Amino acid sequence: MAEIEWFDDLRVGMKFKTASWQLAASDIKRFAWEYDPQPMHLDEDAAAKTIFRGLAASGWHTASIAMNLVVQSRPFGRHPIIGMGVDGLRWTAPVRPGDVLDLEGEIVSLIPSTTKPHGSVVTNWAMNNQNGELVYTFSPITIVPRR
Repeated sequence: MAEIEWFDDLRVGMKFKTASWQLAASDIKRFAWEYDPQPMHLDEDAAAKTIFRGLAASGWHTASIAMNLVVQSRPFGRHPIIGMGVDGLRWTAPVRPGDVLDLEGEIVSLIPSTTKPHGSVVTNWAMNNQNGELVYTFSPITIVPRR
């Protein structure tokens, strides 16, 4: 397949897979202290008494990991990931210490701009843990330059 770099190189149905990311309890707590300081993200004993029944990553931490994995995978070549919004954002299962996460994405929409030198791309991304359990989905709308 030719190198993907421009909007013009993309096709509906193209698929992407990222590297994986392993999450430690210390990562979960560090993120929570700074951005989402709730018991289920900070303390194992307190988390055991919540609906999660154990320490779980903040959903926003999961979203941040997903963003990192997408950026590192460079689905649109050298261009930065510039978003216009996100549809279909869902947290479907808790992310736990020790989980190994990865993403698979598929382009579902390509809309060339009629007034600007770019197009918008909608990619459905699904994050799974090491057991193949779906933990997070999102469909960002991304600006990708045209030739």
